[in-house]
Formats: sequence, C-alpha cells, structure tokens
Amino acid sequence: MIPKSRLDALTDGVFSVAMTLLVIDLRLPETFQPQSAADLLHRIVELGSQLLVYVISFYVLALRWTSMVKLAPRGEDVSDAYTKWAMLHLLLITLVPFTTMLIGRYPTLAPAVWFYAANTVAFALVAARMITLSEHHPTETRKIEDRIGLTMLIASAVAAVLISLVEPKWALFGFVLNSLDAPLRRLVNRRAKPGRG
Repeated sequence: MIPKSRLDALTDGVFSVAMTLLVIDLRLPETFQPQSAADLLHRIVELGSQLLVYVISFYVLALRWTSMVKLAPRGEDVSDAYTKWAMLHLLLITLVPFTTMLIGRYPTLAPAVWFYAANTVAFALVAARMITLSEHHPTETRKIEDRIGLTMLIASAVAAVLISLVEPKWALFGFVLNSLDAPLRRLVNRRAKPGRG
C-alpha cells in the first residue's frame, strides 16, 4: 500500500506543471520586431490556432484533474495496482504539453492531430482502468458519470482524427464534443433520481 497523500501530492504537482508548460509554446518569436500596432495585432492573430490548442488542452487537463480528485480512493492508502495505473496516467499527462506544441505549430498536418488524439485516448483508457480499481464510488450513478466523461473524451479525439483526414486545420473542433459531458451527466443524474423514468 502507498500513502494516498503522497500520490495526491504527486498528481497535483504533475497536473500543475503540465498545465503551466502548455503556455510556454504560446509566444511570439524573439526576433519579431513589430513596426506598428497593426503588425503586432496581425502576429497575435496568427497565434490563434496555438491559443485554441492551449485552451482545449488546459480544459481537458482541468477535467482530468477534477475527475482524478473525485475518483481518488478514500482512506489513507491506495493499492499498488491503483498506484501503477496512476503513474501511467501521469506519464501520459506529462506528454500533453508536447502534443499541444505539436498540434499548435503544425495545425494543418494530420499526424500532429493523430499524436494529440492518441495521447488523449490513452490517458482516458488508463483513467477508465483506474475507475475499476478505485473502491470509492458511492453510487453506481457516479461511476456512470465518470465513464460518460471518459467516453466523451475518447469520442472527441476520434472525431478530431476523422476530421483531420478531410481537413486537418479544423480537426480540433472535434474536441467540442467534450462540451456534451456536463449535459449528459445531468441527464444521468435526473434519470437516477427516485420517481423518474
């Protein structure tokens, strides 16, 4: 058994570093010397795709961190099996800044989308395994909610890959499917309440 507090501290640290590293690639070149305000605004607008990837990645990491907090087993210790899967999950989380940089710099190249989507699917599948190893699921509804969130994450990654096969520069819009996560969770909660069909 591993002390849960140590795993929690590592998880928080990895997520905070990964979320911070996302923004490092969002910058203007050091050699850029704008000649006018219009020049500067034009260059900032050119960062649009990188900014979009940054926002999407930050949002996905925030969802994952929130889910990890809710999923974490209660008590003082966690099992070795849970810890091993948590470490794999954190490894994949640390790859998010790299895949974000890749798709931010090369948004019109489909392989950049594929790497980003593959990493997203991988950490979602690992998180699904962690759900099965976690003893903390006060209700079956909560377990279903967690799985809905992961399913939406995987579906959005698959949608992004499919869009990339047609027009890579629009592929990130596949991740808009993540916005259906909250409404689907509310629907599950409503249906689970007594007296509802």
